[in-house]
Amino acid sequence: MAWEFSTDPDYEKQLAWVRDFVAAKIAPLDLVLGSPYNKSDARAMALARPLQDEVRLQGLWAAHLRKELGGGGYGQVKLALLNELLGNSRWAPSIFGCQAPDSGNAEILAHFGTEWQKQQYLQPLLDGTISSCYAMTEPHAGADPALFTTRAVRDGDHWVINGEKWFCTNARWASFFIVMVVTDPEVSIYRGMSIFLVPAGTPGLEIVRNVGVGGEPEDDWSHAYLRFTDLRVPADHLLGEPGDAFAIAQTRLGGGRLHHAMRTIGQVRAVLDMLCERALSRRTRTGLLADYGTVQEAIADSWIKMEQFRLLVLRTAWLIDRTNDYRSVRKDIAAVKAAMPEVFHDVVLRAMHIHGALGVSTEMPFANLLIQAETMALVDGPTEVHKATVARQLLREYEPVSTLFPSEHIPTRRATALADLANRLEHEVVNS
Repeated sequence: MAWEFSTDPDYEKQLAWVRDFVAAKIAPLDLVLGSPYNKSDARAMALARPLQDEVRLQGLWAAHLRKELGGGGYGQVKLALLNELLGNSRWAPSIFGCQAPDSGNAEILAHFGTEWQKQQYLQPLLDGTISSCYAMTEPHAGADPALFTTRAVRDGDHWVINGEKWFCTNARWASFFIVMVVTDPEVSIYRGMSIFLVPAGTPGLEIVRNVGVGGEPEDDWSHAYLRFTDLRVPADHLLGEPGDAFAIAQTRLGGGRLHHAMRTIGQVRAVLDMLCERALSRRTRTGLLADYGTVQEAIADSWIKMEQFRLLVLRTAWLIDRTNDYRSVRKDIAAVKAAMPEVFHDVVLRAMHIHGALGVSTEMPFANLLIQAETMALVDGPTEVHKATVARQLLREYEPVSTLFPSEHIPTRRATALADLANRLEHEVVNS
């Protein structure tokens, strides 16, 4: 068995192209355009479409999907390396056709959609002509499905939905919504929840208000508080079978958490670049910032934490490729999710501090990045929940002792060792 930390040479060439392409042609869009999810912005689309065509020519469009769906059919390791390069640009994922939440919604439709659903919703999503929204969390329950109350009741050839959803990303731009609701409150939540496709504009669907994060200007607010009031959706808009919500959701979330993590690493690496540049550029009365031991420590700690986290993510991606089973890698995925916001936050905070007043100003990105770090600690389940998952999964690998003292109790082990050595010594004496 061999361990390998290098990248396939042909794919490395593609990654080099991506690195240059993002820096030269996509990153400038972040500074002058609005939301990449607003497909009605003709000016933005006129700039984005030719870039998307270049990505398609490179065979990198929607790389997370199977080849028969127009994707690259790449494994998680290759996707992780790609997403690392896309992470530092708001527009890059959309130019490469792998933007969340659309990428996860496309995976759901690819795995569980009927032919009609795929034609109606998946194909336009793959073509990049529409945006979508995933509506799961609720204002009183957060991400805990056991507390969800949004309900769908069967009425002839339709389902009637009532309830509220919270922090639904890109609702204002979405052409359709994927909505998780309770369909049978009398059984376990693992069998009593279902997922529906709800077209935008359906009577009874209300965006109560759009919500921003941190100090975002109102035009950029991209999350929504939704209300469903006697909304009727045809029975053929059910995804999978009634009660399939959890299986469907896990298909969406497993790989998505890894992609979030690698995009975060791309952002952390960019922040470390800013930190090092500042350390070498800013002078004090006694020399460069880079000459101070505290600054050197901040740089070293940031790089070490970033590289440790990157290896954890890549190892988890490798395990998924090897097992093709997200459930068997549940502990590792949870560990990635739990570690991500801490690494992100700590590196950003060090860079902000070393930039002084400029660091906390709106002329540098650090304040927004700190909010992003905390956002990553909450989306797809809060950090505490994922740490609990890691602990429970680890504890399954152990057994309690039935003795008074622990198994590593030194006096007990010494007595056992002495008895064993005495037996062996006696055996040697007899043999000699």
